[in-house]
Amino acid sequence: MSDTIWGYQPTTGHATGTDLIGYTVEATDGSIGKVDKHSDDVASAYLVVDTGVWIFGQHVLLPAGTVKTVDQAEGKIYVGLTRDQIRESPEFDKDKHIGDVGYHQRVADYYQTQRCV
Repeated sequence: MSDTIWGYQPTTGHATGTDLIGYTVEATDGSIGKVDKHSDDVASAYLVVDTGVWIFGQHVLLPAGTVKTVDQAEGKIYVGLTRDQIRESPEFDKDKHIGDVGYHQRVADYYQTQRCV
């Protein structure tokens, strides 16, 4: 299952290559921030979300498998998580999120236990 969490599901409406930077990210209970960076890499797709002051200006890493819908017309991405689930996620580490298999596994394990996928 950890492989599927790092890829967009076909039902999301996301077209590979679409620039998602600046899209608003909506949890099941409200907005959490905007996309600061994203990747469509096979088996490693993700969003980095700038939460602004919501979580003291932190960034969070959301695997693409947490995305439920991409609304290109509205510039919004809906994820299958609550704000609290995102707030309690593993701390985003900009130096480890690319290439560190252990870090990716910890992130995947967390989100899979949240039943978002």
